[in-house]
Amino acid sequence: MTDVTTSTRQAAGWLDTHWQAWVEGTLRAVLIVVLALVMRAVVRKLIDQFIHRMATRAEQTDHETSSRLGGLLVNTERRLQRSAAIGSVLRSVASFSIMGTAFLMVLSGIGVDLAPLLASAGVAGVALGFGARNLVTDFLSGVFMIMEDQYGVGDEIDMGVATGTVLEVGLRVTKLRGANGEIWYIRNGEVKRIANMSQGWSTATVDMQVGYKEDLELVRTLITGAAEAMAKESPWDELLWAPAEVLGVESVSADTVVLRVEARTMPSKAAPVSRELRLRLKEAFDRAGIKLKEEASAAGPKPTVPEALAPSSLADPTSARSLASKPIPPPTPEEQAAFGKLP
Repeated sequence: MTDVTTSTRQAAGWLDTHWQAWVEGTLRAVLIVVLALVMRAVVRKLIDQFIHRMATRAEQTDHETSSRLGGLLVNTERRLQRSAAIGSVLRSVASFSIMGTAFLMVLSGIGVDLAPLLASAGVAGVALGFGARNLVTDFLSGVFMIMEDQYGVGDEIDMGVATGTVLEVGLRVTKLRGANGEIWYIRNGEVKRIANMSQGWSTATVDMQVGYKEDLELVRTLITGAAEAMAKESPWDELLWAPAEVLGVESVSADTVVLRVEARTMPSKAAPVSRELRLRLKEAFDRAGIKLKEEASAAGPKPTVPEALAPSSLADPTSARSLASKPIPPPTPEEQAAFGKLP
């Protein structure tokens, strides 16, 4: 009984001695957590304002550029997706940094030695880095792709391993829709090169074949006139960003001449512009009587075998039939003697 009373008194004395330290440590921990939460909220708010301001400035720049070039460059879905991805990355990094630092401060405030903990965390981080290096590579590549605006939703891109339309841009995987309808899931870390066909402008190329003897100056005039008429009609007036230009003769053969025509168009609109321009040029050539290929003359003599090279019996069908109807005479004795001497 005496031992129990003594232990109780010692515990009460220890509490009387250390309760202030416990209360002080608890209050310090609560204050650190509250300050960390307030700081995180402020930082997230600043990040949201920064992302909104960046998106607004970029949208204004796109509108000014589109008004100068005569086309529309702004992709709202792409803008929102890119801004949301960048904001998510910045908010995650800020939250991890602030709350991680607050957690370490709380542990230090209650008397926990952080040296072994930090050493263990360093070893675990190295092991995790080796085990998940592909995941880390994909994540970092995705962050830089989004921040540098290499491509976005709706772009036509060639990533080397696949080509198609971008459906979704993630921090680890990019989703593409192929030409045959298939969906490609490509890890960002595997991408070594990217060709974006939806940025800047595209070039519509048309090769027109005309007859060798046609007047090329007249052909050039017809091409220029058809292209100018097309550029004044809707919707081609928005898709064509520069007048069509006849580059010159691309190739020459025995009966044809190929002229190359190029026109600068809105991104990803080169194919429909080329089809329409090719149709209009064909109609213009038909109205002007321009032949697409030299035709061989039908009045010329038909090729025959020279008489000197053909036996008379074969040149005349009647003689050939008469030769076929005659019996073959038997060999003479002199011919039989000559054949007998052959080895």
